[in-house]
Amino acid sequence: MKFQSAIITALSAVGVSNAFTFIPSGKQFASTRLNLGNEGNVVFGGNTWKPDSEKMGSTDTGDFFPEGYDPNEVEFSAGMMGSQQSGRGNDGPQLPGMENLGEDAVMMGGIEENTEIPAGMEFIPSSVPDGQIEFTVAASSKGGSQSISQAPVCMGFEDFYANFSTDSHPSLKVSPAAGRMDRRGGEPTEFTVTCEPQGKAGTFTGDLVIVLPDDNSKICYKVSVTSF
Repeated sequence: MKFQSAIITALSAVGVSNAFTFIPSGKQFASTRLNLGNEGNVVFGGNTWKPDSEKMGSTDTGDFFPEGYDPNEVEFSAGMMGSQQSGRGNDGPQLPGMENLGEDAVMMGGIEENTEIPAGMEFIPSSVPDGQIEFTVAASSKGGSQSISQAPVCMGFEDFYANFSTDSHPSLKVSPAAGRMDRRGGEPTEFTVTCEPQGKAGTFTGDLVIVLPDDNSKICYKVSVTSF
C-alpha cells in the first residue's frame, strides 16, 4: 500500500492528471515485414493477354440468318440510303431472308366483315338525335337520296349496322346496312338515305339508327322527306 501511494504522489507532483497514460517501461512490441516480388513468377503491371483478332469476331451477331447467307454478297455503302436501300419500297434496311416481305404475301383467314344485319337486332332511336336530315323528292319520280358522312367515334375499328326504326315510313331506306367503321380520326363512313314515294305526296319521317354493338353505342338521325 505504501508503494502504490508513493507512485500516485509522484505522478501528482509532475502534473499528470490521468493515471492511464502511464506505460510500463518493460513493455515490448513486435513487427512483421512482408516482402513481395521476390519470386520469378510475380508480374506487376496488369494482365497482358489479348484476343486473337483472326479467330474472335463480334459477339452480338444474331442467329436469325438463313442457311447459306453470305454477309459479304452485297457490299454496304453510303449508309442507309446506299446498298441497303436499293430496290426497296420503304425506308427501312433489309433483314436477311426477309427482303420480299409483303410483296408476295398471301392473306390467309383474317377478320371477316359482316354484310347482313343479324337476326333479332333492334333499332331503337335515342330520345335526343345526333343529327337531322331533310330533303325533298318529286312524288312522280323514282325517288331521291341524301348522303351522310359519318365520322368515326370509337377508339378502334367497329362493326356497324344501320336501319330505320320500325315506326319509320316504309319509303325510307339506308345503305350500306352493315360494314366496319374506321377508328377515331380515320376516314368517315358514307351512308345514303333514299326515299321512294311511289307517287304519294306528303311528309315522310323516320329515325335512322346506326348500331355499334361491340362498343355498346349507337348514332341516331331524324329524317324528314317532303314529297310533292
